[in-house]
Formats: sequence, structure tokens, C-alpha cells
Amino acid sequence: MEMTSIRELNAAVEREALFLQDLVAEVNKVIVGQEKLIERLLIGLLANGHILLEGVPGLAKTLAVSTLAQTIQASFQRIQFTPDLLPADLIGTEIYNPRTSEFTSHLGPIFANFILADEINRAPAKVQSALLEAMQERQVTISDATYALEDPFLVLATQNPIEQEGTYPLPEAQVDRFMLKVIVDYPSRAEERLIMDRMTGTTLPQARAVITPDELLRARQTVREIYVDEKIKEYVLDLIFATRYPTRSNLADLEPLMSFGASPRATIYLIMAGRAHAFLKGRGFVTPEDIKQIAPDILRHRIVISYEAEAEEITSAEIVQRILDQIEVP
Repeated sequence: MEMTSIRELNAAVEREALFLQDLVAEVNKVIVGQEKLIERLLIGLLANGHILLEGVPGLAKTLAVSTLAQTIQASFQRIQFTPDLLPADLIGTEIYNPRTSEFTSHLGPIFANFILADEINRAPAKVQSALLEAMQERQVTISDATYALEDPFLVLATQNPIEQEGTYPLPEAQVDRFMLKVIVDYPSRAEERLIMDRMTGTTLPQARAVITPDELLRARQTVREIYVDEKIKEYVLDLIFATRYPTRSNLADLEPLMSFGASPRATIYLIMAGRAHAFLKGRGFVTPEDIKQIAPDILRHRIVISYEAEAEEITSAEIVQRILDQIEVP
């Protein structure tokens, strides 16, 4: 690609990314620390990908999502997933009107720009699968009518670690529809002190809206135009194929640890999220470092580990790290 084009792209990214500083400043009024979490939420926003947040209760997962929604002038719905939730509670249902003898569609809370699916793994499979069409096709079918979901439409789901009681593991097909799976960790001691002071003060901090949905959609268009070199594309394919055929990638020691590798969706998401990461860094081109930074969050939930790996207490995240360490970077 010509240098002038790269220069033009850099200038376009600089111009379109101006709102990011304001947006992050507003989120930071409420959320202490958690820079990685906020960055990943922004990548999901810019790359149009759903996000799964996992961590123990009380780590501000829900607060981070609702605060981000407040910074954008868009509709927001929080849906608390419970064992007795029904698909109709999510997508809506048809209601019979005896006066007119007709059925009318009552649309559910899924019809919003931002959906916070809180504790998604507390609902049974039929409710979780009700999200599938909405997440993938960005439409909902009630009886024989299909309704398109408004753009932007983003599902941000939280889940507590699977070991806890009363939870249902998410089906593989649904987990694969999340662009990123982000592990949320405890804050540092200094951050926790700040949280304590901020959340026990006389007034609770509030974020204000600093961006419109149209501005977000325009930024997304710029993200799609960010340049990805052929070498970067080959590097992405090397990473993905190493999860499927490790022996061919000179990673024979990983062969017995994986039952299934990453799907083609992971390839697409690595490029899309790589572009969004470059946008956050103010660049009009993707570097190998962009791919390495976001690869763990894209791949950790797509690799199915074997019984052998479980027996050796090797996690999918460790396998991903080994692949990143050993595959040659362009």
C-alpha cells in the first residue's frame, strides 16, 4: 500500500478517534482501574462484536457495561438471567386482543442498542439459545413475523465462573458467537482504596453521554478501512491453523491437549478486533502486536481442551499463550 494512503488512513483515524478520550474520561469517572476491560469493551463497540465478561461477583462488570452505555446516546436494557426466565421474556411474544380478535406483537427487552445479559449462565439452554438468532442474524422472529434489530446492537454478557452452584454451561455454538471473552480480575490495593472512597462518598459519580450512535457507526466504518498487510493475514492464519493442526505447525506437544481448534469465525474476529485495536492506538494499519494483544481474548473460549489437558490442569489460555510464543511473528 502506498505511503500516502497510509498517511491518509492515519489522519482519518486521528480525526475519527477524537471522541475516545472523552468517552474513556467519562467511564473513568465511575470505574476505577480495569483499563483492559474498558479497552476490550471499546474494541467490541468498534468492531461490532459481542463480549462475554467472566469474573467473580462484585468486580464492576455490570457497572462497566451500564456506564459505557450511558456515554453513548443509545437505548440500554439490562436483563437479569434467572433459572425461570423464558425465551418470550427476552424476545417478546404475541398478545391476543379480544376486542379486535387479533394478535399483536409485544416486543421484548432485546430491542435495544445495548443488551446487558447479566449472569447469562444462570438461565437454562432454551433461553440462552433465544439469544443466538439475535446475536448472529441481528433479527428476532416472533411467531411468523421477523423484526430487524436496530444498529448498533451489542450483547455484553456477564457470567460467574462455572464452578458456582446453580449455573448452566453455555452451549459451544453460543460461546463462539462472542467475539471476545474477557477475564475480569481483582483490582490492586491502591485501586480498591479509590473504589472505597468513591463509592462510599456523599454523591455517586455519573457518566454523561459524549457520543451519538451515528458517530459510533462512522467510527466503525473507519475501522473497517484500516489497512491489514498480507503478512499480517498470513500470521493470523498461522495462529488459527496451529489450534487445529498443531503438528503441522511444529507444535506436536500441543496435539494431545486440544480436542477442537478455533473456527473460521475466530479468523474474521482477529482481523476485525486487530483493526479496532489499531484504531484505539491511533494507527491506520494493523501490526503483529495488535493481533498478539487481542488473540488471547478471541481464542481462549474457542479452543476445546482434551481430558488430558484437564488432568494436567492446563487451561485453553495457557495453550493460546504457547502458540503465540512459538509461532513466528512477521
